[in-house]
Amino acid sequence: MTNLFKRAVAYTDLHLGLKSNSTQHNQDCLNFVEWMIDQARAENCDTCLFLGDYHNNRANIDIRTLQYSVRALEMVNDNFEQVFFIPGNHDLYYRDRRDIQSVEWARHLPNITIVNDWLIRDNTVFAPWLVGDDYKRIAKLSAQYCFGHFELPSFYMNSLVQMPDHGQIRREHFAGFDHVFTGHFHKRQTQNNITYIGNCFPHNYADAGDDLRGIMILDWGQPVKYMAWPDQPVYRVYDLSTVLNHTQSLLRPNTHARINIDIAISYEEAGFLRETFLRDYHCREIKLISHTQEDLEQHGHADLKFQSVDQIVHESLAVIESTQYDPKLLLDIYRDL
Repeated sequence: MTNLFKRAVAYTDLHLGLKSNSTQHNQDCLNFVEWMIDQARAENCDTCLFLGDYHNNRANIDIRTLQYSVRALEMVNDNFEQVFFIPGNHDLYYRDRRDIQSVEWARHLPNITIVNDWLIRDNTVFAPWLVGDDYKRIAKLSAQYCFGHFELPSFYMNSLVQMPDHGQIRREHFAGFDHVFTGHFHKRQTQNNITYIGNCFPHNYADAGDDLRGIMILDWGQPVKYMAWPDQPVYRVYDLSTVLNHTQSLLRPNTHARINIDIAISYEEAGFLRETFLRDYHCREIKLISHTQEDLEQHGHADLKFQSVDQIVHESLAVIESTQYDPKLLLDIYRDL
C-alpha cells in the first residue's frame, strides 16, 4: 500500500486575529510559520499538515489580520510539495455546518488541499470538523493515521479543565487507526492511540508554565519528534520573592508574567521593579498583583478554594437540568466567545 508521505511536519491552532487582532500576535504567527518552514526543510519534510483553527474569529476577518494570514499560507504553499489544511471550528462561520469557512480563498494555492470534507487517501484519513452524525463514521474507518480537529471527552481543554462526555464521540471510536493526531485542545497530551499535538505557541495564561508547543515531525510508521519554537512567548505565574532570588533564570525575552507580591514593598518600589524587569529582561508583560491570600487568612477564609473562570462556567452549565436549555450548546457558545 502506498504511503501518503515520507516525512511530514504538522502544526495547529495559530488563531490569527487573536487578542482583538493584535499586531504582536499576528507577527508571532508569521514568525512561527517562517521558523516552522526552516525546521521542516532542515528535516527534509515533503508534506505539511495543518490541523485546524488558522483564524480566531469566525464571524469576520480584520483586513490587517488577513495580510498576515495570506502571507503565511503563501509561504507554506511555496515550500512544500503537498499541504493538507483542515479548517477548525474557529475557521467555520457556523459551528454546526461546514459550508462557509474562512480559508476558501486559499484554493488558488496549488499545493494546498483544503480538507473541509472527508478525505481518505494512501492509508490516511483526514476528518473535517465533525458536525451532526459525522462522528458515527469514525468507528467504521481504519488506516495507519487519522488527522483531524476533534473535541474528545476526558482530554484537557486547558491545564485545569477536562472536556465532559456528551455521549457522542469517544476514544473507543478510533480503534481502527494506528494513531490519531489532532488539533483543537492546545495542551499536548496522549491517551491510548490519540494525541493532541499542542498548539503552535502559548497564547495566554491558560498555558502558563507549559511550553510543550510547536511542531511535530512524523516519519511514516516511526515515533514522532516534537520541536518548540525558541522565540515563542511564554506565560508565567510567580511570587515576587522567588523572582528576586532567581531573576536571571526565571525572566526571559517574550515573557508574560503575573507576579504575586508576597513581600512588603511600597508602591514606588513595585513600579521600579516592573520597569526594570521589562527593560533589562525584555519581558513583554509584567503584572504585579497584591497577594490576597494573607488577607483571606486573617479574616478566617483560608479554606476558600480558587477556581478559574472556565472551571466555574463549565461546572455551572454542566449541572443545568432544563427542557428549555441545552447545556452542551451553552458550553459551545461559551467556548466560542
